[in-house]
Amino acid sequence: MDFTQEDAQKLLSIIKARRDVRGNRFIDKEIEDEKLQMILQAGISAPSVGYSQPWKFIIIKDKKTKKSLVDNFTQENNRAKEIFANNPLYTQLKLEGILEAPINIAVLYEPKEEDVLGMTSMKKMGEYSVVCAVQNMWLMARALNIGIGWVSILDEQKVLQTLKSKPNTQLIAYLCVGYVDKFYEESELKTLGWDKEKLLEECVLFR
Repeated sequence: MDFTQEDAQKLLSIIKARRDVRGNRFIDKEIEDEKLQMILQAGISAPSVGYSQPWKFIIIKDKKTKKSLVDNFTQENNRAKEIFANNPLYTQLKLEGILEAPINIAVLYEPKEEDVLGMTSMKKMGEYSVVCAVQNMWLMARALNIGIGWVSILDEQKVLQTLKSKPNTQLIAYLCVGYVDKFYEESELKTLGWDKEKLLEECVLFR
């Protein structure tokens, strides 16, 4: 299948329009099953080292489960507040949307017991493969005008216990997914001055 320059520009536009969505942006609107399927299909279409496909997706709608995960976040966030005590901006940030988003998705890495092609030297390639799945999901969601927020201020082991995950499973991403009232034109953290955006020439070296 060949793509046009217009297709490539559209893809770049979607990539540039992707945003990490906070809880105060989600609205009370259910995600259609066919659109959720498209997001998940995008995830399993990601590249994976040795064609290992080591991902697992847990869809979370249960309010009791969400409440347990919010408690997990609150405990970890209280610790983070101490770490960023010298930056008053931290306490102003809404850093999760676990209850507000209609759907949460835990994206897990399930390692294989046998050796995997491409992982004999770089052991973390399986985890990186799952991160590729997350990026695919994020971009598909944005193309469908659905927001995703990645919550990383969580105790991983407690999340896995809450979700009754298999032994040796790793939590790669906890995603809050739903329609939003708006997408920011630029990254919220950039707008708030948390850090400055790197220029392309700062990120590229030639050897």
